[in-house]
Amino acid sequence: MFFDNYKKFNDAELRPSLLWEYNLDQIDWNAMQTIVLQRVIERGRLDDFYAALNRYGKKEFVKGIKNIPYLNDKDIAFVCTVFNLKKQDLKCYTQKPLRQKHWNS
Repeated sequence: MFFDNYKKFNDAELRPSLLWEYNLDQIDWNAMQTIVLQRVIERGRLDDFYAALNRYGKKEFVKGIKNIPYLNDKDIAFVCTVFNLKKQDLKCYTQKPLRQKHWNS
């Protein structure tokens, strides 16, 4: 996995701008896990991934990814590739509305 070395970066911190609307001094990190992980995946830099992995641990991080309600197609492909997941394991993929067929189909 690309992030297997995350423990070497235990000083990485999540950028406050990812969660700009929350007071990070009072946030319940466990209750907000899904939102935190979604923001890291959608807008995070490398240090944000390391910070989230160190906060939640690899197993909980991957479990949390599976419960994110929405990711765009690019982010789905990214997490599947980087974390060795199948699209069908992701809530955001299995609950995605059916796409409309093309007019010429």
